Amino acid sequence: MRKMPALFIGHGSPMNTLEQNGYTEAWQAFGRHLPRPKALLVVSAHWYFGATAITAMAKPRTIHDFYGFPQALFDFQYPAPGDADLASEIVELVKPQWLGLDVDQWGIDHGTWSVLAHMYPEADIPVLQLSINALRPLDYHLDLATRLAPLREQGVMIIASGNVVHNLQKLQWRQQELAYDWAERFDDAVVDQLMQAPGDVLRMLDHPDYGLAAPTPDHFIPLLYLTGLAAADNSKPEPLLRGHTMGAISMTCFGLDAEMELRKTSSCAAKLPEGVPPDQTNI
Repeated sequence: MRKMPALFIGHGSPMNTLEQNGYTEAWQAFGRHLPRPKALLVVSAHWYFGATAITAMAKPRTIHDFYGFPQALFDFQYPAPGDADLASEIVELVKPQWLGLDVDQWGIDHGTWSVLAHMYPEADIPVLQLSINALRPLDYHLDLATRLAPLREQGVMIIASGNVVHNLQKLQWRQQELAYDWAERFDDAVVDQLMQAPGDVLRMLDHPDYGLAAPTPDHFIPLLYLTGLAAADNSKPEPLLRGHTMGAISMTCFGLDAEMELRKTSSCAAKLPEGVPPDQTNI
C-alpha cells in the first residue's frame, strides 16, 4: 500500500465551506488527486484545550464553533461517520503518551469540515479529530506526531488544519486579497524552513515577525504535526498552495508525499460577517 499523503491546510474563514474561490478549488483538487484514504485523522486548531483526546463516537456531530455568520453556515452538516475501533488503536499506538477517548463531548469542528466539505463532499470517509493539548510544550506536539506516523502506512490520511499566519486583531475584513508585509515575511520564512529543515521548525519562534503572525499558538501548532510526520521518515513538506487574505491570515497549504504542483492564488477567500468584530468570530 502506498504511504498515505499528509497535509497542512490553511483553512481561513468557515464561509469557505459555502463559497467557490481559488482556495476551495485547490482543496477540491486535493480530494480528486490524492489517493482515497480509509480514514481521516484531523488535528484542528479549534479543538484546543487542556488535554489530549481523540473522538471515538460512531456519528460525530457537526460543531458550529463560531459567531455572527449567516444561518446557512449554522445549518451546514457534515455527517461523516467516526471510527471508535481506530481511535482505540491510536490510543495504543502513541503510548506511553496518554490519549483519552472522547465518546460524547466533541465532534467535527469547522477547522475540519470547512475543508472536508470540498475535499470529500460525500462525507463517506470516517473522520476522527485529535485535540491540541494547550498545556503541553511545543516539542510535545512534534513527538506525538512522530508516534502517529505509522498510520500513514495503514491508509489513514493525517490532516493538520490551522493557519501559518493568524492574527484576528489585525484583520482587515473588507480587503480580501491584502497581505501585510510582516505576514508575507513570516509565511515565506516558514515555507523556506519546512523545505530546508522541517525538524528545526521551532526556530520560527525566534523570527522577528512571529509575535504578530501567531499571537496565540492554536493555529500554528497544527503545522508542528506535519513537520513531526516529516521528521519520522526524514522527508520534507512541500507547499501546495500559497496565498493571503484580510492582511493577517495566510492560506498556505503543505503536503507530504502529495505529488502535486504548487498553486498560487490571489483569489478572494471567504469574507467575515459585518456585524461582529473579527476577533470575536472564532475563525
